[in-house]
Amino acid sequence: MTIEDILNLTEGTLRNQPAVQAVEGATTFPSKVDHGDLFFAANPDDIPAALTNGAYVIVHEGEVTITDDEVAWIQVKSVEKAAFRLLRYVLLKKEAEFVCLLPHEMSFFRQILTHRGNVTFLANTWFKAFEQVLNGDGYLFVSSNEGLLRDIKPDYARLEEEAEGYRISDTLFRSTFRVGKYVYQDREMVPFHLPYLLRAIAFCDAHDLPYAIDKIRYTRHFLPVYINGKFEVVPKGSSDRVLIFTDNIPDIVAARDYIKYQTTWVKSIVLTPPKTKVDHVERPHWFTTPEEAHAILKQFHFNYAFIYSLDKAVLKSFQPGEPVGLF
Repeated sequence: MTIEDILNLTEGTLRNQPAVQAVEGATTFPSKVDHGDLFFAANPDDIPAALTNGAYVIVHEGEVTITDDEVAWIQVKSVEKAAFRLLRYVLLKKEAEFVCLLPHEMSFFRQILTHRGNVTFLANTWFKAFEQVLNGDGYLFVSSNEGLLRDIKPDYARLEEEAEGYRISDTLFRSTFRVGKYVYQDREMVPFHLPYLLRAIAFCDAHDLPYAIDKIRYTRHFLPVYINGKFEVVPKGSSDRVLIFTDNIPDIVAARDYIKYQTTWVKSIVLTPPKTKVDHVERPHWFTTPEEAHAILKQFHFNYAFIYSLDKAVLKSFQPGEPVGLF
């Protein structure tokens, strides 16, 4: 790629009159620079190392001192945006598919996939994702980061098809369901998560990806933990008191709707950070610290307590000095 091409793609300004006229490759990591490469300086402190390793072009933001006049120094408004503009150009000639999975779909996809060699899970940091796409061997890229995918390939795909399957019986915390010809009994999955699993299965089928459903378990999006009156963790199903750690509001709403129509005896409470709105809950119990959440749980009677935005590791603060052993 010529210097002129790079300037056009990155919308940058050439700050000097370099001897080099073209580059062979590009990277965002100084340690991966080969002789004759373009280096996107996400961190200006990495420029000396990139030059030592043979960079021919330095793309940077802001004021950076030119230390080698033989090298092309290109200043841009945003290194990240410049890198993705170049990447989109390269992708015009590269066979690659980019798919956006919803967070729940991604959790089940990671659970069931038995071999990851044919799939690249994009990193959330832009410079790592850039490296994976430009210099990796993959052709199928997946992520739940819509902003990142939009920067890389605006016409990315989504999961739309579901595998053939349906629920047979369930409780809030266990599901028996059929997928294709097989029945999976009493699995650790809340019933309203089945569509996410079916889409993940259909995705595997469509791309000939190996998978197994046998070990389905709760995801980080909805994790029930059974406790006794002393907030000690007890075996599953041995108590009617359950702390449900969740990272999203829709799961709380769906679970409460399920309880309303399936389990009339259950008393539930909802704990959230201040000013969080939950449909059909006039006033959640607000907390700002784990200690406040613990105090609320001790104060109110409940069978199910939905705890939004607290990590499950908070149980350690509920039981000082006791090993949790669950996580």
